[in-house]
Amino acid sequence: MGTAADKVIDQIIENRTKFQAFCESLTEEQLDRPVPQSTWIVRDFAAHLDTLDPAMQSLFEATARNQKLTAPGGGEFDVDAFNEPLVTARRGWPLSRVFEEAAQNRTQLIQVLRQITDEQTQHLMYFSGDAKRKAGNVPFGLFLAGWAWHDPIHLADMLRALPERADDPDIVAWLDNGFVKGYQAAMNPA
Repeated sequence: MGTAADKVIDQIIENRTKFQAFCESLTEEQLDRPVPQSTWIVRDFAAHLDTLDPAMQSLFEATARNQKLTAPGGGEFDVDAFNEPLVTARRGWPLSRVFEEAAQNRTQLIQVLRQITDEQTQHLMYFSGDAKRKAGNVPFGLFLAGWAWHDPIHLADMLRALPERADDPDIVAWLDNGFVKGYQAAMNPA
C-alpha cells in the first residue's frame, strides 16, 4: 500500500465518523426535508454515500489495473443511472440500517484502497461524468484526494435544507476545505 492510499483511508474514516454523527443528530423532520436544488431529501444523501461505495470500489480496482470502468454489459458507466434507484429504494429505511449497510460497503472499499500503490495513483483515471460534469481523464491520485471529502461535500448540500445547522462552528471548520468549496462552487453556484 502507498502513502497516498493511507492518507485517503484515514480521511474517509474520519469524515464518515463525523458525517454519521451529524446525521444521527437530526430529527426525523429534518431528515425528511427536501433539499433545494436537488431531487433528494436530506436522508437520501446518506443512502447515496452508502450505495455508491461498491461502484467506487469497481472504479478504483479498474483504475489500479490501468483500465476503464464500464457499465455491466459494456458501454459507458453512468453513475447517476446506477445510483438513483438505489437511493430511492432506501428512502424508507431507518437511518441505522443505511449506516449498517454503509459500514459493510466501506469496509470492502477500504480493503481495495489498501492494495493501491503510490505508483498506481499516478495513472490517469477515466471519469465518465455525471449530471453536471463532463467525462474525461483525471489523475487518479488527485481524484482519490478529492473523493476522500465526499461525505462533507454532501453535508454541504444537506445544509441547504438545514439552515439552522449551517453556522455551527464545528461544521463550518469541517467544511473549510478546498475540495469541498471547489465542488460546491462548481456544482451549486450561488
